[in-house]
Amino acid sequence: MKKYIFIVNALELLEQLLTGKRIEGVLYLDPETRSLSFKAYNRNKDKRPKDVMLCKTPYGWVKRSMKRVKRFTSLPIDMFNFEKLQALDHENRLAKIAMTECA
Repeated sequence: MKKYIFIVNALELLEQLLTGKRIEGVLYLDPETRSLSFKAYNRNKDKRPKDVMLCKTPYGWVKRSMKRVKRFTSLPIDMFNFEKLQALDHENRLAKIAMTECA
């Protein structure tokens, strides 16, 4: 007994199979045609633009995305506490300057 499977977007899936890619999807019984059908998942997400670097600071950076301004700071462990606090204050000042210049 032969079973036929109807494939949505068969040519695109065949190209992916020929390149050795794995195809994930859903195999279901179509209620209208009463036949097995395969529908591949659409895994192509929209690519969002990369963040724009506003300023590079000594211990991090300030970047702007579509909806947010991001600030990153990473301090070494071997610094003393007062040095860390001074470095954080300095990073904040640089971030504020970068935001006002590029806004």
